[in-house]
Amino acid sequence: MKKDSLEHVTIRINGLVQGVGFRPFVYRAAQKNNISGWVKNRSEGIFIEASGEMMNIDNFISDLKSKAPVAAQIENVLILPSIQAHKNGFQIILSDEYSGEKEITQIGPDIAVCANCLEDIRKQPHRLNYPFTNCTNCGPRFSIIRDLPYDRNKTTMDVFEMCPTCASEYENPTNRRFHAQPVACLNCGPNYMFISENVKTENFEEVLELTARYLTEGKIVAIKGIGGFFIACDALQEYSVQHLRKIKIREGKPFAIMFRDVETVTQYCAANQKEIDTLDSWRRPIVILRSKNLLPEGVSNGINTIGALLPYMPFHYLLFEKLKTAAIVFTSGNLKDEPIIIENNDAKEKLGLICDALVIYNRIIYNRSDDSVLQVVNNKPRIMRRSRGWAPNPVNLKFNSDGILATGAELKNTFCLGKGNQGILSQHIGDLKDFETFSFYEKSIVQFQKMFRVKPEIIVHDLHPDYLSTKYALSSGLSTFSVQHHHAHIASCMAEFGIDEQVIGVSFDGAGLGDDGNIWGSEFMVCDLDRYQLVTHFEYIPMPGGDLAAKEPWRMAVSWLYKVFGRDFLHFDLPFLEKIQDEKMEWLLNAINGNINCPLTSSCGRLFDAVSALLNLCTHSTFEAEAPMRLENIAAKNENRKYTYKQAGVIVFSEMFTEIVRDLQQKTGPETISAKFHNTISSIITEGVKKISKNTGLNKVVLSGGTFQNRYLLERTENNLLESGFNVFSNCSVPCNDGGISLGQLAIAAKRRNLNKISIN
Repeated sequence: MKKDSLEHVTIRINGLVQGVGFRPFVYRAAQKNNISGWVKNRSEGIFIEASGEMMNIDNFISDLKSKAPVAAQIENVLILPSIQAHKNGFQIILSDEYSGEKEITQIGPDIAVCANCLEDIRKQPHRLNYPFTNCTNCGPRFSIIRDLPYDRNKTTMDVFEMCPTCASEYENPTNRRFHAQPVACLNCGPNYMFISENVKTENFEEVLELTARYLTEGKIVAIKGIGGFFIACDALQEYSVQHLRKIKIREGKPFAIMFRDVETVTQYCAANQKEIDTLDSWRRPIVILRSKNLLPEGVSNGINTIGALLPYMPFHYLLFEKLKTAAIVFTSGNLKDEPIIIENNDAKEKLGLICDALVIYNRIIYNRSDDSVLQVVNNKPRIMRRSRGWAPNPVNLKFNSDGILATGAELKNTFCLGKGNQGILSQHIGDLKDFETFSFYEKSIVQFQKMFRVKPEIIVHDLHPDYLSTKYALSSGLSTFSVQHHHAHIASCMAEFGIDEQVIGVSFDGAGLGDDGNIWGSEFMVCDLDRYQLVTHFEYIPMPGGDLAAKEPWRMAVSWLYKVFGRDFLHFDLPFLEKIQDEKMEWLLNAINGNINCPLTSSCGRLFDAVSALLNLCTHSTFEAEAPMRLENIAAKNENRKYTYKQAGVIVFSEMFTEIVRDLQQKTGPETISAKFHNTISSIITEGVKKISKNTGLNKVVLSGGTFQNRYLLERTENNLLESGFNVFSNCSVPCNDGGISLGQLAIAAKRRNLNKISIN
């Protein structure tokens, strides 16, 4: 074919290509390259028919691949010859309705408002200070979508009829709002309302003024966000912060802080360029930064980090223009342990009782979505809570996972649906023990099955029979099988990085039921996605009171001291012992002796609890993982010494505890003891991996489990392993904590089915 001859092609693009301005982008690329034809959405992706000079077709395809919108994620471009010849320009045509096809496109996550829309708020007469301004490059997506394909009538914007001005923008292919489904303006879109005991107004200027005034006066305001309500107060007023803690029954857990801009962030936090870039990205997550300790004590309660985020809705920007403060507390709008509230009536009934005012709007949130949380370790962003900005983006797998539902863990729950060669990970669900959260879990599974056209045939669950996620699976009537918790942790990281071979897996966390009926949490294993072999772990120790030991870390400290020293430890001059009543101590020791509600555990998390309590940092936890956080918080940065331990089949800590007690008696600072303890755990991992590698020849190491949220431990361990020549993988785009368990379960189930090791009822 000559270079100047016409070519006709059909182009199919899969990935995150709906709701991100992809069709207008295709239109502009076609105009630029003199292409005739059309583009449309289908449930499975973008379809393009294109005719043009061969060189122009080549340039057109190159532009599609290399210049896509920032939030788009192209996974596959299929180009086929077409018999259809097109003339007379290029157009965007209506989407195909769902007609039973199995394949579907991805659903875009909610996107922070773009700079162009912020400028429009200043200049466009019909959008002056309009808080729902958006375009194809920004705005709500997942939170408002009911079904595919992504068109306005399948979102919660369907009740807002576009005015003539918005309709002309929506229908104009050269306009930035062409087919932007949430498009709206002052004349036709949603609106805000301010409600307090004495005031109620829909005038948006008054809404802003009153919200700013209430916050300035130290009051508490609940505000409806993209994926749910959040509660705000002035972060610079100690009284206001402490009052918010009281009404939310949130004794110790640090608050997230929304700062006015990047300059303000750097005033209060130490942040490197990667952290700033992550903070300021279109996803706008909460990023854990080191604090300069300039905010009131009540914000972080002695923790030297801040969960920082920047404005991501037009409302946030407009509010900060009115506020005197440059920082507001930005915490989930819920009652203790319940999911974030999304409905106006629920907010009035629940948040209205504890807040001084509510700011609501009249667009429905269909899919609840908390703010995502991450930290940057070794210059890599690591997700700790995966929700707004990410969900429901899938994880690509190397094998078919279609028709598998993984139900996840009990805490920090997510579930995962298999669709083709993808794992579609849900948004953060939370603690399933709460009734409202479990209801959210059940409803979300149904919604995902509908949106993504998945009818599960297999349900995979955790080994623990009492997890509600396990009970959900077993009550389904479908084929089920269990996956060991820590194997799933390693598999989650393997799935993220496309690893399908044997690796050395190190899984450290708080708890997971082991094959022997004990509580695991410090496993060294040789595994692939099909099976694992446990090589070693920390020695077992009684966990007095069972789950209560995680809430009262002093119990683990006593358990270790009793194991190492017998009753002699009662005569040691250890300050934390002064907090424990004699009667309670005797009961605990008798329980250990009689094996009364004292399950055995090898948990790394409980070991961190014990050392934290031993140093008198945290004897009673007010939130999950408080004790390990406070232990990491004080660790000296330039300490390289470590304690003694033994490898005797399992890893034994008697000498370590003897040396820690000696350090305490010699008045060694807790900062030094904490660092030496962290260095010990890092050394155990490095030496353990080396030993396994020597015996197996394996070089790939996977680190996963909630303990690796510890920045000090992960940073040092990764570096030590890399310096030793290992190829090291740890979770980045999927949480290493239990939020990633469901992906690991799915990957294991898919692999076993592929090997014909799973039968379907």
